[in-house]
Amino acid sequence: MRDRTLSVRPLRQRPMLRAILLLLCLLSCGALRAAAPPVMLASTWQDGPDVSQYLVSEKLDGVRARWDGRVLWTRAGHRIHAPAWFTDGWPSQPLDGELWLARGQFDATSALIRAAIDDDARWRALHFMAFDLPASAEGFEARHARLRVLINGSANPYLRLIEQRRLANTETLHRHLRSIVQAGGEGLMLHHQDNRYSPGRSAGLFKLKLYEDAEARVIGHVPGKGKYAGKVGALLVQTEQGARFRIGSGLTDALPDSPPPLGVQV
Repeated sequence: MRDRTLSVRPLRQRPMLRAILLLLCLLSCGALRAAAPPVMLASTWQDGPDVSQYLVSEKLDGVRARWDGRVLWTRAGHRIHAPAWFTDGWPSQPLDGELWLARGQFDATSALIRAAIDDDARWRALHFMAFDLPASAEGFEARHARLRVLINGSANPYLRLIEQRRLANTETLHRHLRSIVQAGGEGLMLHHQDNRYSPGRSAGLFKLKLYEDAEARVIGHVPGKGKYAGKVGALLVQTEQGARFRIGSGLTDALPDSPPPLGVQV
């Protein structure tokens, strides 16, 4: 009788133990999903500094992403479920960059990486355009040289390097900006050669556009009306200065069905 009692008691305790272990697992996984990768952000360029001290690249209209050595994450901390072949052979070092289809294809890129089902054909048109090594303590010029070596050694055609160039002066900079915009580009990025990688707004990384626009974070989805009933009719966004407003006009037909998730910069 004593042995029967001892054998029953552990069986009664096992469901409770399983529940506790499951809860701990869910909490740890949730924390992992919620942890946004620390990224460096650009300030707005104002003419004046010596342009020749900066490395200049095209500002791509893609989706910012961070490779942690194993998986891809969005800037807001959401896991990107890329096909295994897309990241096969990538370096074990963290990479900062953008997922990019082509100029003017931001909406299509955003919709693709948020899709629940992998679409191999569409993913094969996508590239991860790497521009930095977040874990390196070197200046940007040295980081870029090291990044080139890593990408050349990966032999994966979906991992590419964003090319940098030097320009002599402000006049040359603006001439190059106009040529990029006329070709359908968004603008330019200027990164000081000695700037170290540090999360948050940087004093050594700048963006330059012909017409500056403010970035804002999506904080809500506004229900649609009419033909958009049951869908998203507008995005509620907030700027870094705390100003809130809605973005409704100019949304593509795809966005009401698949809007940007909360926390994404637009």
